Amino acid sequence: MDADFLNAFTQPAALNKFLGKNVITPGEKRKLIKPTSSNNPKLEELKLLLIDWINTTLKEEHIVVKSLEEDLYDGLVLHHLLENLGSLKLDVDKIALTEKKQRQKLSVILEAVANCLQLEESQLKWSVEAILAKDLLSTLHLLVAIAKHFQPSLAFPPNVHVETITIENTSKGLKTANGVEYITGSKENSEEQSNDAFDELFSRAPERLDDVKKVFLQFVNQHVGKLGLNVKDMESQFADGVILLLLIGQLEGYFLNLRDFFLTPASTTEMLHNVNLALDLLTDGGLLNFSVNSEDIVKGDLKTTMRVLYCLYSKYKAKET
Repeated sequence: MDADFLNAFTQPAALNKFLGKNVITPGEKRKLIKPTSSNNPKLEELKLLLIDWINTTLKEEHIVVKSLEEDLYDGLVLHHLLENLGSLKLDVDKIALTEKKQRQKLSVILEAVANCLQLEESQLKWSVEAILAKDLLSTLHLLVAIAKHFQPSLAFPPNVHVETITIENTSKGLKTANGVEYITGSKENSEEQSNDAFDELFSRAPERLDDVKKVFLQFVNQHVGKLGLNVKDMESQFADGVILLLLIGQLEGYFLNLRDFFLTPASTTEMLHNVNLALDLLTDGGLLNFSVNSEDIVKGDLKTTMRVLYCLYSKYKAKET
């Protein structure tokens, strides 16, 4: 078993409990929300919003949902929801008591969703088996997609993301990978953001890239230099999240307790923790209003790193001039 798999949990008891609830059969590969994200307040906010939305929509049918995992897996609520929202008449029984009939019903429902939302199979972030297995991550992706299509005015909390673990049961044992996945994007339309100034810089004016990097490095070193630090390589030195956290602390006046982050991260998991903490601080401070995949920063993606740095630079450059 991979060492990273054990590092994803705080205690062996939590690991055993997790595996007890999530049986991974031989040859199966599943992506699950880590227990460490279970108390994420933004995730709870999204879950409550979706539950309230479903209950309001189905109020006249006297359907009450209390748990997204426990109340949606058999397809009954999804059936009523789609018929109510999209006036879709699905050729399935209202109630499916056996697992075989529940699977058949979900297949019809999810096919109708894909057709209605005009999604290819490769774009789907859910599956019949995942919904049937009461997988929260897949259920959230499905409900958010349905809500955005039928009720685009619904005010989702922005940038809701969770730590995930992908588990594959191979012949050699459990193979795992840690990651971060966004369930909702930013307040702005993601399509409008897909072609920003940094995309233009990288694609149309790469010869100016070094000049922009120099400006950012000068800005960063002006502040972290007070701590005796010097940044020369944006791709590598921001990957572990430490410099970014210290920069935010210097600019925003945060006191960062050493127990809250890893000063010398020794694994990808610890680096992701640092970067996610930095992104949360930026979001809570109103500086970050678009979705960022923390894995991209850890991998040293220059464009993503520059976008995040610009959030700080655009606020403080005016104060320094």
